[in-house]
Amino acid sequence: MGQAGDYPVTAKDYGTIDQQPVRQLWRWAAMRNAANPDMTADDLSAALDCARERQADYLHGFKTLLRFPSISLERARRVDLLECAEWLADQMRRAGLDHAQLLPTAGNPIVYGNWLHAGPDKPTILLYAHYDVQPIADAALWHTPPFQPTVVKERLIARGAVDDKCGVWIALKAVESILAACARLPINIKCLFEGEEELGSKNTIAALNQYRDLLAADALIICDGPFSPSQPGIGVSVRGAVQGELRVTGPPQDLHSGRYGGAVRNPIHSLARIISALHDSEGRVQLPGFYAQALQPPALMPDANADFQNAAGVAGFFGESLGSFAVRTTLLPTLDVGGIAGGYSGNGLRAIIPAEANCKLTLRTVPGQDGAEIWASLVEHAEAFREPGIDIEARLHSIAHPFAMAAEGREASALRRALESTLGVPARLLRHGGSLAIGGVLARLLEAPVSMLGLGSGGNSHAANEYIVLDDFAPALEVAIRLFFELAAE
Repeated sequence: MGQAGDYPVTAKDYGTIDQQPVRQLWRWAAMRNAANPDMTADDLSAALDCARERQADYLHGFKTLLRFPSISLERARRVDLLECAEWLADQMRRAGLDHAQLLPTAGNPIVYGNWLHAGPDKPTILLYAHYDVQPIADAALWHTPPFQPTVVKERLIARGAVDDKCGVWIALKAVESILAACARLPINIKCLFEGEEELGSKNTIAALNQYRDLLAADALIICDGPFSPSQPGIGVSVRGAVQGELRVTGPPQDLHSGRYGGAVRNPIHSLARIISALHDSEGRVQLPGFYAQALQPPALMPDANADFQNAAGVAGFFGESLGSFAVRTTLLPTLDVGGIAGGYSGNGLRAIIPAEANCKLTLRTVPGQDGAEIWASLVEHAEAFREPGIDIEARLHSIAHPFAMAAEGREASALRRALESTLGVPARLLRHGGSLAIGGVLARLLEAPVSMLGLGSGGNSHAANEYIVLDDFAPALEVAIRLFFELAAE
């Protein structure tokens, strides 16, 4: 098993979960189903009791999952990703799912399993989540080892805790709790756990047609995104993402600034001009027609709650002239520079004109925008700064398309009831500012509605000290269990 620094991952640490022999109970369950085809409130209570009884074991298993350094952006972690996928397939079998297997792609495998014994009159739901995680980035910023799950003040800190291993684990434990208590599920379930979401899902998407029949379902539920017991939400839209980088080159090698300063153009200076011209002083993106397809905000669209805004940790926000905080972060397209490199950044100083500089960019797009056209507009903007002695290269990495989700219908109604019956608070509709490349592709491939159930209550998902709130683990699991029963009732 791979390691993260000096933090070993024990691949065979499967936890202490005392599994009931689910498969041995299916014959008895089939006889009961014949007399009582619909599961009852007593079944729901039994499943919830089982989840509560096993919570300590479920958390132990979750920590094991978090120890896998499944960083898809780092090629050296391919073995770790494979071992994480194999471990998850084994956990599917232990939970009682059928046909648990790894579906090959040109990159990291899909982990798939199903349970299809509820009958043809019950819906088949495809559950999606991803087991790959973001890189550690600067290890010095972590207060605890990133792949050694640590509890600090009721927070479980580890890379992947909230994005999105909680979605994988809680969905799987919801299935297990029902099967362990009732030996059957109220609906038919298929699970698709991806290993390349943080890469833009390119290889996963390329493999979907091959597995189209296997993944066929009546609806897709994405187990990714935020979970808030105080203000539950149902996702209704996701922005797209265009990711790429610009490389600005100048002299063939670093030059002495004392000999050539003032005569040879500096690539860092050129890149700075390109970047500074991307926005005006109010934060408005200056690419032509960038906001032409932006949606008009609903008159009663709620703004983000105070806790969400406070989590940013900044003294204030900008861009109010463009719209409210919620409008700017969910309904409008955006452009951000995620990294800059160039010249010398080590200890001390080097008096040079660097040979090159580069930056990494992410554009968030909204329905009606074409990601390829937006990228072409950005490249045209950058090319305008080409001059003698300066060359500019643009490299497009990925395009994820924005998509909408059902605000009404069977899945949305079931989500509302599951959230409110668990948390005692009506759910509101949410527009998500993030992106999910595979969501819209799966929706078109399956010709099925998409809903989003976030199961992660926490923060710092793409930063150091990522965490999940331990007190919210049990409510999220209960919501998932109740959702399966509510879907059957629909």
